[in-house]
Amino acid sequence: MKLKINGNYYEGKAGETLMELAKRNNINIPSLCHKKGFEGLGRCRLCLVEVKEGHRTKVVSSCVYPIKDGVEVITNSDKILKMRKNIIMLLLLRTPNNEYIKNLAKEYGVVAPERYMNTDEKEDCVLCGLCVKACETMGTNAISMVNRGTTKKVSTPYDDASKDCIGCGACAEVCPTKAISLIDKDGKRIIWNRTFDLIKCSKCGRYYTTNEAFHYANNKLDIIIEEPLCEDCKRKLTGEKFKEVFEKL
Repeated sequence: MKLKINGNYYEGKAGETLMELAKRNNINIPSLCHKKGFEGLGRCRLCLVEVKEGHRTKVVSSCVYPIKDGVEVITNSDKILKMRKNIIMLLLLRTPNNEYIKNLAKEYGVVAPERYMNTDEKEDCVLCGLCVKACETMGTNAISMVNRGTTKKVSTPYDDASKDCIGCGACAEVCPTKAISLIDKDGKRIIWNRTFDLIKCSKCGRYYTTNEAFHYANNKLDIIIEEPLCEDCKRKLTGEKFKEVFEKL
């Protein structure tokens, strides 16, 4: 499957989206809601591109648009750049002091009028939905999008401490603008109005996850792990086991 992007031809794979093909070939298409494992949300619209198919041209979200043989894609036309700048301006108006958005605005030369700036100078959330998707994928569904219009936000039910939250931090990990507050201090983790006890890795002694997240993972995998291990120690232990196996061969 062959298609043209910005004047050059590229080979695509069946089932790929335009965004995936572009990333695989180091073609820059900005996006806030596209992350490995959470592809195709189509929320932020920063990944808009022009697609020419025959005599027709249309604007599509590259993160959800499947590649087609023979089409031509333009990622940086004047029309696309203008639309992208408008989106960035709206993001800047919502989160005027977020470093990620300010850098994005600087890259595209966007300056939002001060008289329309968000009065909440601490707002960092751009409503990309990645955190909600991460929580849903974990199977906990502790957070969701609530309200509508200008009051729309990500929250726990009634802004209270959610009984379903396990404090895993997956939501904070995927957030592109670091909008989710996660504080680890003195063996405790504070997130979403709840305080959790952290547990230590049995090898390195580092606090790495909550007691609830550890037991939740065990129940999901239907196994019993008596000695908790952080990701670094897991990889190290796996590498040592592989080494032992190869030495015996």
